[in-house]
Amino acid sequence: MMEIRTPKTHKAKRVLEKRAPKLVENGKKTLILHGTKTSATLSSVLMELYRLKKGGAIKYSRRNENIRPFESGGETSLEFFSQKTDCSIFAYGSHTKKRPDNLVLGRMYDHHVYDLIEVGIDNFKSLLSFSYDKKIAPHEGSKPFICFTGEGFENVPELKQLKEVLTDLFRGEVVDNLNLTGLDRAYICSAISPTKVFLTHCAIKLKKSGTIVPRIELVEVGPSMDLVIRRNRLPNEGLRKEAMKSSKDKPKKKVKNVDQDDVLGKRGRIFIPEQEVGKTPLPDKSKGVKRERREGKLKKKNKEEGSASKKHKESE
Repeated sequence: MMEIRTPKTHKAKRVLEKRAPKLVENGKKTLILHGTKTSATLSSVLMELYRLKKGGAIKYSRRNENIRPFESGGETSLEFFSQKTDCSIFAYGSHTKKRPDNLVLGRMYDHHVYDLIEVGIDNFKSLLSFSYDKKIAPHEGSKPFICFTGEGFENVPELKQLKEVLTDLFRGEVVDNLNLTGLDRAYICSAISPTKVFLTHCAIKLKKSGTIVPRIELVEVGPSMDLVIRRNRLPNEGLRKEAMKSSKDKPKKKVKNVDQDDVLGKRGRIFIPEQEVGKTPLPDKSKGVKRERREGKLKKKNKEEGSASKKHKESE
């Protein structure tokens, strides 16, 4: 029988609670792995992906001989690493004579392989091969624009799947509001043919336009590459329906002291501290009282002056 181990420390409990299912899930992390053999080009591609996803990616540099994503039983090690690192997207690079510079992108559901797409890397240009003003370089962790151009992303099933995988790979955390000045990068994906996509990374430069909305210029900062689609595997219909389920109970912010009544509608409670009227000092703004005080002070002063002059005469 399998031994069920329960967390014994508060840290372990917090880790398990963080990985537990939620109504609104956290941002997807990326797992980057090397195959039995990788070329220099493919190693550079995996390193560039790690740099672009820094803060939301985990990279292993050791070779993995047992990972065969498209073969039966070859995804066991991949699912183990996914559960260990809590990553729901992976990028696996391998290089063989039959499939040179091969990159497999895939998504996980419940730490099991959900779908796969295999692409070949052509015309790769590293980030270091581009010259530009370093002041406009994108900041780490910033939200990107993702642009897909071409009818193939709507008509060709392989390109539609690649679009979904690339969107999950690059979008990062899902947020409701964005600051325009924080958008400093864009990923441009152009469908050249039904099996080929040009991918490039650009920096966004904001310039004055004479209006509230600034004028946007794109400066290519790299990396850039051609993705040639080779193999893909779609999820079965049952697994897709299971993964696409969403809870009807949306998390609501609890408002204090507000109730909902079927008859009276929305009601609020106001708490007023107990007032002690007898002990509360009242402001004294009456002019008559002020005049009496001034007259009393003046009489007292005259009396003191009179007694002082009388004493002086007696002494003489």
